[in-house]
Amino acid sequence: MSKLFVMDHPLILHKISMIRDKNTGAKEFRELVNEISMLMAYEATRDLQLDDVEIETPICKMQTKVFSGKKLAIVPILRAGLGMVDGLLSLIPVAKVGHIGLYRDPDTLEPVEYYCKLPSDIADREIILVDPMLATGGSAAAAIGFLKEKGANNIRFMCLIASRKGIDVLQKAHPDVDIYAAAVDEELNDHAYIVPGLGDAGDRLFGTK
Repeated sequence: MSKLFVMDHPLILHKISMIRDKNTGAKEFRELVNEISMLMAYEATRDLQLDDVEIETPICKMQTKVFSGKKLAIVPILRAGLGMVDGLLSLIPVAKVGHIGLYRDPDTLEPVEYYCKLPSDIADREIILVDPMLATGGSAAAAIGFLKEKGANNIRFMCLIASRKGIDVLQKAHPDVDIYAAAVDEELNDHAYIVPGLGDAGDRLFGTK
């Protein structure tokens, strides 16, 4: 079974409270999502592989550590996932970025793919799939399925707020994918929104309704 990592850093908890607030405007919301994503990246990349290399400081030669040959890719689920990309890239600027476009059918609530553009070597990369909300779990599970169809086999999922149902669905569908969440809420309403959640992350990021 995959592992669930729930953030407990005071800065993350503080900023999550701010993005939950309905009075937080789009500009500040975007900035906070960026900052939370960057803070979460420390935990989500904790187990990345390192190699020993020799460098020379102004004083002497020494053995030190750098990223191994493993390559990284950040893949946002469109459109809301875009808000998390810059925070990750600020720490991992060499990562490539792919995109998966999904929408939820309003009648069936099932995810439908409308766009998928990934690095050509996606099968060789460690992937961080990002979406601010893990609600029903359907979109994340479908996106991971698309990645696996392309040959990806090293995937982790990062979100801001997850529901218990979404976590259960994702862990059952993909027990090999670890989940990183800044907060976990207990319920979904009749429209599959997380309660208390923060509303529609895409609308709040881009000022749309």
